[in-house]
Amino acid sequence: MAEVVLKRINKYLSEVGYCSRREADKLIEAGRVTINGVVPEMGTKIAPEDVVAVDGKEIINTKESFVYLAFNKPVGIVCTTDTSVEKDNIIDYLNYPKRIFPIGRLDKPSEGLILLTDDGDIVNKILRASNNHEKEYIVTVDKPISQTFIERMSGGIPLAELNKTTNTCKVEKLSTYKFKIILTQGLNRQIRRMCDYLNYDVQTLKRVRIMNIKLDMPVGEYRELTKEEFKNLNLLLEESTKTFKQNNSAKAMRSRKR
Repeated sequence: MAEVVLKRINKYLSEVGYCSRREADKLIEAGRVTINGVVPEMGTKIAPEDVVAVDGKEIINTKESFVYLAFNKPVGIVCTTDTSVEKDNIIDYLNYPKRIFPIGRLDKPSEGLILLTDDGDIVNKILRASNNHEKEYIVTVDKPISQTFIERMSGGIPLAELNKTTNTCKVEKLSTYKFKIILTQGLNRQIRRMCDYLNYDVQTLKRVRIMNIKLDMPVGEYRELTKEEFKNLNLLLEESTKTFKQNNSAKAMRSRKR
């Protein structure tokens, strides 16, 4: 007799393309998910025959293939899938024929590259990747950029409101009021907060690259990732996962030695 494979409810919802695991956890916590008519606890596992529903509507895995999009988000569009709360949301703006969701965020006053998909697993891999997950931005500020500004931005800025200090990063002056910055963190409104700490106001902020994916379409338009882009993206994610596991193994070894 074959062994029944159980799967966490948040993983199931991400695999069928309903939402990311993080969003699934929020839905479960809000009591909007049911398994066989019963609201589950966080971390509950399901069997293949279980009936999963969100807001009373059964979720069925009818996937044929995943969608991977690169979108040039305009200023004023919000990266949320909750269309009932935010009228200027990214989902209604794109009006894509399949249910998709953004990978990460790009705040409302900012523009540029954001990835969208219906593949919940790749969302988690990208958000978890810490070493190779570079994000590149072009920023203009309200006054001339000094060498001190460049050095301090690249060296790490304390953000008291987040109780964190930013990681060291690459910063390059492009013109009197414009600079390029490459981050491997994803703190809330990070660049704006960093500039504000140094008494600079951000005038425009555009994301031009996520890992190996570059912004190359007009504002407000999207395209599918190429096969080569997707292949290289997965290679970067694989390396990040390996490094992550190695770091955890090293910590475990140190703990055992103590």
